[in-house]
Amino acid sequence: MITVFGSINMDLIATTARLPKPGETVAGTDFTTAAGGKGANQALAARCAGSNVRMVGAVGRDEFAAPALALLADAGTDLSAVRHVAGPTGTALILVGGDGENMITVVAGANGTIDDGDAGVSLAAMQPGDVLMLQLEVPSAAVERALTDAKARGVTTILNIAPLTDDAARLGRMADIVIANETEFERLAGHDGMGTSEREQALMQLHKETGQTLIVTLGADGVIAARNSRIFRTEGLAIEPVDTVGAGDTFCGYLAASLDQGIAFEQALRRAAVAGSLACLKPGAQPSIPTADEVERRI
Repeated sequence: MITVFGSINMDLIATTARLPKPGETVAGTDFTTAAGGKGANQALAARCAGSNVRMVGAVGRDEFAAPALALLADAGTDLSAVRHVAGPTGTALILVGGDGENMITVVAGANGTIDDGDAGVSLAAMQPGDVLMLQLEVPSAAVERALTDAKARGVTTILNIAPLTDDAARLGRMADIVIANETEFERLAGHDGMGTSEREQALMQLHKETGQTLIVTLGADGVIAARNSRIFRTEGLAIEPVDTVGAGDTFCGYLAASLDQGIAFEQALRRAAVAGSLACLKPGAQPSIPTADEVERRI
């Protein structure tokens, strides 16, 4: 069983031939809306990967609340711990360029109301060996409380240290498994501008210090991880990306589900990397998440 403690958003997505520079206006080519939020995205990915998933979070009492939860509900995610609060549902304003790269501004909305009480709800029914997955789009105090309580209960924690907040490095030291991209890992390790060899050395050094499983996603260059005093590497698929929004969340959800299902770490890493690659082939965060069958056919 996986519990996801995190954000639920509605994504407002505009596409353009290229991303604008500061102060520049460019013409858009399309506009869509899609359910999103790092917590909700990862919950749906874990559900698509075949695990039972419970979502803990909050939405507002506005027109975005129902569509923000629709795909989670359709997939059979347990939404009983999602609160409906006064005010707006969280939103993400997303620009996607012609090369698939993106720029995102997140407005917390209901996600900003998440507190210690929600952290307690997350852990209330969890048993030793269950998986708690977290991100940093909800208040850091609530994330810290959930990590602390999970450790006391023997619950396995997976923390994706995104978005990169001021508390990311500190909270990153509290989880059993940490997932970061290149920039986020540099913050965690306390070193900027790492090359390939420097990153690997820093990864092993931090792993030796903390004993944590550390995973760094490298975009087109695949994934590198440190676990049980070993370095693991895997590649995704060679693709032409349409939209990279949600690819990292798909990776996280598939990894959590694979470990929850007892899949060996190296195979879980590969499965998650392939899923993340496939998520780049469709627009939108949640609509792009592949099914388990789609992933299995490409491994």
